[in-house]
Amino acid sequence: MSFDIAKYPTLALAGTVQELRLLPKEKLPALCDELRQYLLDSVSQSSGHFASGLGVVELTVALHYVYNTPFDHLVWDVGHQAYPHKILTGRRDRIGTIRQKNGLHPFPWRGESEYDVLSVGHSSTSISAGLGMAVAAEREGQGRRTACIIGDGAITAGMAFEAMNHAGDIKPDMLVILNDNEMSISENVGALNNRLAQILSGKTYSRLREGGKRVLGGLPPIKELVRRTEEHLKGMVVPGTLFEELGFNYIGPVDGHDVLTLVSTLKNMRDLKGPQFLHIMTKKGKGYAPAEQDPITWHAVPKFDPASGELPKSVPGLPSYSKIFGNWLSEMAADDPRLMAVTPAMREGSGMVSYSRDYPQQYFDVAIAEQHAVTFAAGMAIGGYKPVVAIYSTFLQRAYDQVIHDVAIQKLPVLFAIDRGGIVGADGQTHQGAFDIAYLRCVPGMVIMTPSDENECRQMLYTGYHYQDGPSAVRYPRGTGTGATLEPLASLPLGKGVIKRRGEQLAILNFGTLLPEAQAAAEALNATLVDMRFVKPLDEALIAELAASHEALITLEEGAIKGGAGSGVNEYVMAKRLRVPVLNLGLPDEFIPQGTQEEVRTDYQLDAAGIQQQIAAWLAQ
Repeated sequence: MSFDIAKYPTLALAGTVQELRLLPKEKLPALCDELRQYLLDSVSQSSGHFASGLGVVELTVALHYVYNTPFDHLVWDVGHQAYPHKILTGRRDRIGTIRQKNGLHPFPWRGESEYDVLSVGHSSTSISAGLGMAVAAEREGQGRRTACIIGDGAITAGMAFEAMNHAGDIKPDMLVILNDNEMSISENVGALNNRLAQILSGKTYSRLREGGKRVLGGLPPIKELVRRTEEHLKGMVVPGTLFEELGFNYIGPVDGHDVLTLVSTLKNMRDLKGPQFLHIMTKKGKGYAPAEQDPITWHAVPKFDPASGELPKSVPGLPSYSKIFGNWLSEMAADDPRLMAVTPAMREGSGMVSYSRDYPQQYFDVAIAEQHAVTFAAGMAIGGYKPVVAIYSTFLQRAYDQVIHDVAIQKLPVLFAIDRGGIVGADGQTHQGAFDIAYLRCVPGMVIMTPSDENECRQMLYTGYHYQDGPSAVRYPRGTGTGATLEPLASLPLGKGVIKRRGEQLAILNFGTLLPEAQAAAEALNATLVDMRFVKPLDEALIAELAASHEALITLEEGAIKGGAGSGVNEYVMAKRLRVPVLNLGLPDEFIPQGTQEEVRTDYQLDAAGIQQQIAAWLAQ
């Protein structure tokens, strides 16, 4: 969409952050109103993350107004909320391309702008990275400042506390801003709290506080009494005792939608020494009533009509794999009280909303804590229960040691339901599920299944659930099934593939949901087509039979070729000295950029035509 100067007169004056800093302070509320409206107008036309950005408009304006970005470093956590930041840092006219092929990246991205100092996408990394930047800035000695912005969901992750614990120990000059839009860890924000925040952030209070600590240092009994009194008062007025204990100077809570208060508080805090913690209260979806009332639904949105305030109704069609999984969970829990479902803050995405309502005693959302989720499941398995960990492929990467150390070595029967395996599309490099087959395949005792349709997905979940000799994983993609008929649940024979089509000379060994593309290619080439089903254990007898009766084998998977399912076939062929060439098709040794799933599959030649072309080019060599 083209930028309408008449509609956004103040925003037009802030095309860069340098221009923004030239505006008089009293213009900032009008700027925030226009920025919020521009965000609404652009995202409603382009789709994307929405409610989070609405909630941080005032904070974003205040930060760029007070801090000398890009010299000073702003570190956004996760980055869903960074659209206003992108608009103010020279990307206003391209915001309509966000999350699209060759468009703006969905999250802060170092390669896109010097204002994006950390590439993000996964949660809870900001304080660790910011601490590293603050240490570097201290050594550089040029007065560079670092501010990290983290949400109340992301701060629950262990990594955030590890970083704060370290910061409290080495005491660099840095600011952590807690954007609190959900947790009720404080009283309602009002004039008293705002005034208190300004007092607490001022130099006089800071000097008194430090001076008081020095004076009282030699008098243990009085010092202890004063310390207790201070903590008691703080406990009554502000919920900051925890952060103070970690070594931060806690200030807040402040109204995160009062841009002028934010500016004066940030100006005071910018020059304070040591680790500072500012707690602001915001409303996710602020300024757009439907998003305020239901921030979860409005977190990421398709194109919509802002006037109606309604998202387009999804056309009833084929069920998503996430929904298939959620329905399977409910079906199993109805008969088995020992089933325990665990998710790290992905209830909606993993299709568990109705299950969580119907079986609350068998449902655990552990917040953004993937490592804890896996070891917690291990503990439940030791206790005789049957845990199912529902997790996205890229989020399971964060709990890799726990999979090996706490589950696999102990041969515990934990089932991993791995959603978003393969290409996810618009969220780009940080979210593509490229590595799960490769990183799980080398774990001893792990059973790995790759369903080719929704019926197989259900049967494989059932198979893994009843497998008691160790961990198992079923990896399925983002998106909908094929319309396959759902059959009654039954365990599949472990490690057995299925021949789908008999052909000549070539045999295509398919792992997962690219089966329809493989089918089209097999028919065009008159090749044998096998749905391998299991990455581990491999159907070695079938591979040996195919190698003996065909001139070449082609493996196909929507995952990294290096170390993937095809590598497993190569290893077997080499170990048994089978005289057959093998071509591995999948994702190459690079991070896969954003685009729709169809665009990315076409670009990487994983559609039917691309598969045929890759095979033909290989044979021609």
